[in-house]
Amino acid sequence: MYDNVGAQPGVPRPPNAQPNPFGNTFYGASSGFIRGGLGAYGEKILGSSSEYVQSNISRYFSDPQYYFQVNDQYVKNKLKVVLFPFLHRGHWTRISEPVGGRLSYKPPIYDINAPDLYIPFMAFGSYLVLAGLSLGLHGKFSPEALNWLFAKGLVGWTFQVALLKMTLFSLGNGEAPLLDMVAYAGYTFTGLSLAVMGKIFWGYAYYFLLPWACLCMGIFLVKTMKRVLFAEVRSYDSSKHHYLLLFIALAQFPLLIWLGNVSLNWLF
Repeated sequence: MYDNVGAQPGVPRPPNAQPNPFGNTFYGASSGFIRGGLGAYGEKILGSSSEYVQSNISRYFSDPQYYFQVNDQYVKNKLKVVLFPFLHRGHWTRISEPVGGRLSYKPPIYDINAPDLYIPFMAFGSYLVLAGLSLGLHGKFSPEALNWLFAKGLVGWTFQVALLKMTLFSLGNGEAPLLDMVAYAGYTFTGLSLAVMGKIFWGYAYYFLLPWACLCMGIFLVKTMKRVLFAEVRSYDSSKHHYLLLFIALAQFPLLIWLGNVSLNWLF
């Protein structure tokens, strides 16, 4: 500050500090070394943690966009597999491909056996619309009734997901992606919507279509879960998987009967 205003009378001027020829050199070298070391260490930590998070996300949840890569041809063929699984003459194994140094599965548009979320969401919406129409024809429709059916459908969907996940856990491995299980469980509403629609046009058709939907859904899930166990999980307790697969098939009957009972009662 004094250098800018000049010397003042009666005030001694402080001596100029001698510059340190090594200070800037040491400071620059040390600060660069610290910054470089901390940066590399931080990058290593953040990189490893980022890879860990991404690997676990892809391991359990996958990419949501993957499940909506569908076209008209896939939807038509997939509905045939779900509603007529015993007519499916091809294999049930998903098609894999190397991506980024590891195996990944092709999206639904290229693989009929790949799970998708387009059909489950559309089927769930169709179930709500048809159930609401059925209530309206009987003079029982109301916004509260539609909310009740929505909650009932979500409970049934969640139960199906929990059933599939618990089956894998009980066999010693539950690492299948969660969205895969959500997709497989959501196919329940395809046959269920068909049964409810049959009930609207002809009441007796419901008693034929609902058992058909239960049987086909049971076969579809057994075939699918066997593929998940044998081809994707690879480690399981083979001594009891037959009983658990049979339990999954039999559980479709009370579940679909409960969901197909379009009423305002929680049970029947």
